Amino acid sequence: MKVKPRKDPNGVRAESHPYVSEAHEGKPPFEWGVAACVLVSAVLAAFGHLLAATLLISAASIVCATVRLVLRERSPWKIRSVGFDSFFGFALGIGLMASWAAIVLL
Repeated sequence: MKVKPRKDPNGVRAESHPYVSEAHEGKPPFEWGVAACVLVSAVLAAFGHLLAATLLISAASIVCATVRLVLRERSPWKIRSVGFDSFFGFALGIGLMASWAAIVLL
């Protein structure tokens, strides 16, 4: 993890802090692609295609988690650490499908 010295308002060096979700963390084209998936999913859900909307968000989440896990530091999708991003990406993708199945099948 990179650490950058932080300065207080007077310009004096203060304690160091890690970079967290700053401009250098992700690639905007990839992030806009994810945003487009979310928008399409919202439109599908609004028109009553709940399975398609859920599948799209789940697939996007699992793809993002896989990309982050495989590419590690070269990944275009970065939020926190590789483990954090991958765990929550897979958990969201699988959790959404499990939730949809539980609601529809009961």
